[in-house]
Amino acid sequence: MSIAVSTSGGRARLALVGALLVLVALVAGVLLGRATAPGGGQTSPNATSAEAGFARDMQAHHSQAVDMAILVREATDDPEVRLLALDILTAQSQQMGQMYAWLVSWGVPQTSTEEPMAWMARPALDGGHDEHSDDHVPGERMPGLASSEQMAALADAEGVEAERLFLELMMVHHLGGVEMAEAVLARTEMPIVTNLASGMVAIQDKEIDYMRELLEARQ
Repeated sequence: MSIAVSTSGGRARLALVGALLVLVALVAGVLLGRATAPGGGQTSPNATSAEAGFARDMQAHHSQAVDMAILVREATDDPEVRLLALDILTAQSQQMGQMYAWLVSWGVPQTSTEEPMAWMARPALDGGHDEHSDDHVPGERMPGLASSEQMAALADAEGVEAERLFLELMMVHHLGGVEMAEAVLARTEMPIVTNLASGMVAIQDKEIDYMRELLEARQ
């Protein structure tokens, strides 16, 4: 199914699509979360767990990716870039809904009193510290996030310039997302979390390779 979005009104239409996807994912995610709740023999993560921290931080991380995808779709008519952006915004909107639903089903807050990435600084399942716990300090910018200046530049860009900037920023953004997914994989054995995180790593690695090809064609 394709979704036609004109430049005028494009942001509103894409926002509506994203909201609907989040709602569908939220309902499905709550049902899935309930299926693995304590009554099903599995202990729900607590508010300071790696699972909860990942769900909160990755929602914020995905939100910026959705914003970037909307901006480039408004700035270019290139079918390859527009389709890639649509894939990213729909997939990451769905995943945001799933992670929001996890927190609801676990009975933990959507926000935390801890700094972002605090969960990444904690020991892995084997009790040791992996490369991710050594690389990131709680409270610093999440890996791969674009700065406000970079987002403003993307908002102002058009055509090929916008395509190049989007691809450059999104590749870095994806690399950061992969880091976060790998970090939670080292810290949890909860199936709904490991399944989603593993899928993120696989898909975003492939998209990084594809974006590199698209960027080389635009140099």
